[in-house]
Amino acid sequence: MFKTIHRFIHGIAWLMAVVGGFVLGALVLMMCLSILGREASDLLHSEWMQTTMPGLASWLLDIGVGPVFGDYEFVVAGLAFSVFCFLGWCHITGGHATVDVFTSGLSDRKRRWLQMVIDIVFAAALVLIAIQLNEGMTTLMRRRSTTFLLQYPLWWNYAAALVPAVLSALIGIYTAIIRVAEALSDRTILVSQGADH
Repeated sequence: MFKTIHRFIHGIAWLMAVVGGFVLGALVLMMCLSILGREASDLLHSEWMQTTMPGLASWLLDIGVGPVFGDYEFVVAGLAFSVFCFLGWCHITGGHATVDVFTSGLSDRKRRWLQMVIDIVFAAALVLIAIQLNEGMTTLMRRRSTTFLLQYPLWWNYAAALVPAVLSALIGIYTAIIRVAEALSDRTILVSQGADH
């Protein structure tokens, strides 16, 4: 039964990370296009271009050559979403960076207890973040706040981040439960792939 549950939660974490990766990749592509468009717009508005090829410059500007409109607003929403998508995968695989200067000399039993405490605190932090995101979203829904340029409701950003934040919190709780079982049984159940430094 544990293997089935673990495979399911591991799969959700992996899928979230993949979706977050696609969103992050799309944001990078959009920002590159926006920067290129901004530079092209500056060139098309330059005195040299306006005197040597004013028709071409006007035509390119008229068809929309320039920065992506609202790029900053897309980045704000997309990065929050991506970060929460990556958190669950990082946590369930033990991918958080650790510095083991003080713990390398501890016995396996003491390290399991310490890892249990750390994962319980981390799960509590993830739950608190999800709760606060929900509070922020409902506040913005009541205020009917919108973004500056695109004028879409600001709570949409919170709603988009809330879904992976809640899933990350559930993964954090699951991992904490596993760490409690490891500490009490004095055996490793969840093998961390780690990012030790």
